[in-house]
Amino acid sequence: MLALGLVLNTLGIGLFCWAIFALAVYALPFFVALSIGMTAFQSGAGLIGALLIATAGGALTLVLGQVAVAATRSLALRIASTTAFVVPAAVAGYHVVFALAQIGVPSLAWREVFACLGAVCIGVTSWTRLMVLANTRPCEPGGAVENPS
Repeated sequence: MLALGLVLNTLGIGLFCWAIFALAVYALPFFVALSIGMTAFQSGAGLIGALLIATAGGALTLVLGQVAVAATRSLALRIASTTAFVVPAAVAGYHVVFALAQIGVPSLAWREVFACLGAVCIGVTSWTRLMVLANTRPCEPGGAVENPS
């Protein structure tokens, strides 16, 4: 029974870590949707209206960000739009790892170290997931002749 508990605990922690890394890209759209939804609800849109407006705002943020990363040829614009997605993911990763470190790490200094490492890891993962969408151009021959005569 103890072995089953250890296996299920390990499986659960692994699933939770996978979810954190997989959902890190969606931190900015979630924050935008939450802000828009709260603003709409406080201005009198009602619960259903606020949910609809928040969902549309979050989806629009995600689509515009992914299109900006995938379609632009400018490296500066690609880096700026990717950074806009990575910073909230890193902040969310910091807070998740800090909260999880409170379970087993008694020292505040070590909790901060683990939280900073978690923020970096989750930020880098989010960066690489977004850069996969980047448009890669095929290699163009630089003056090479295919069939010399």
